[in-house]
Amino acid sequence: MNQAVEPLILQPVPTLMQRHRRTLLAAAALAILSGLLVFAVHWWQLGRFLEETDDAYVRADWVAISPRIAGYVAKVLVEDNQPVKRGDVLVCIDDRDFIERVRSTQARLQQAEAAATARQFSLHTLDARLSEQQQRIAQAQAALNSSQAEAQRARLDYLRYRELVAQQVATTQHLETVSASQAKAQAAVIEARAHVARQQAQWKVLQARRQQVQARIVESQAGVSEARANLALAQNALNDTAIRAPFDGVVGQRQVRRQQYVMPGLPLLAVVPVEQAYVIANYKETQLQHMAPGQAVDIAVDSFTGQHWRGQVESIAPGSGAVFALLPPDNATGNFTKIVQRFPVKIRLVPDESNAARILPGMSVIATVDTRSDIRKGPAHGG
Repeated sequence: MNQAVEPLILQPVPTLMQRHRRTLLAAAALAILSGLLVFAVHWWQLGRFLEETDDAYVRADWVAISPRIAGYVAKVLVEDNQPVKRGDVLVCIDDRDFIERVRSTQARLQQAEAAATARQFSLHTLDARLSEQQQRIAQAQAALNSSQAEAQRARLDYLRYRELVAQQVATTQHLETVSASQAKAQAAVIEARAHVARQQAQWKVLQARRQQVQARIVESQAGVSEARANLALAQNALNDTAIRAPFDGVVGQRQVRRQQYVMPGLPLLAVVPVEQAYVIANYKETQLQHMAPGQAVDIAVDSFTGQHWRGQVESIAPGSGAVFALLPPDNATGNFTKIVQRFPVKIRLVPDESNAARILPGMSVIATVDTRSDIRKGPAHGG
């Protein structure tokens, strides 16, 4: 009896390549999951606290050096890109005219001081004369008192002899003599009074002269003060012929040349304090929520690949860049499109002798703020 036989179906056996592919796919999936896990852990512990921007640049408070006086340049003592120290002479202006002005003002000062001294001596002389005049007044007053006493005695003698003549005890001739003596004594009193009045008038004249001399002394002292002020101005102008560096830095934009005529306010060169450079990073307003002064900053400079500098947030601007623009936008007119604003954040570089001098103003940087360190040394915004 014939019986149907089912054909045997053979199961495919995985080849070595297929098993290796599965292993690679599993390993790749595990690696991706591990990477995602590491990234998630890193983001959760650190990444979500970091605020980064590449809209950041190195700045420095450089100064354009200008003369305070007009004149011809005698010497230029610095070259382009030359480091200078505070107080170093950069440019010398011809000082011959200024030296003569100092000498002229010195002579005027000496003249004013001599006039003031002479008037001071005149005051001392008048004080001596006033003292002498007071003695003369006292002497004249004593003479007046003596004359009055003599006149009183003569009047009493006249009265006494008049009674004696009436009683015919004394002669008329003696009475006439006593009467003459009385008249002479009264005349002496009048003369003594006139002498006292004359001496007192002389004292008033001397007092008026003293007041006049005092006024002239005040005028002379004012002249001395003016001469001293003029001398100080002339000395300042002479000192300004030597233009000095206001701080340590590097010379840039040197435009001054020898024998050039310069005027006050004309820029001659610039001094850039490269060692005091800082970073201005323009962060979006959405990045400022947890940002505060004192937080640590990682700085990567485009000019130096792979190198990083340390910094600290110093302050946050009190307004966005649009607020301080020459023509600020007016969103109350026309159609409105919301634009995320940026706020300048000042970052102070942490001193590092090995690399601080290499960062120059104008370089582009990438600033990353670690908002975990919330060290509030000042106002978080507008500091």
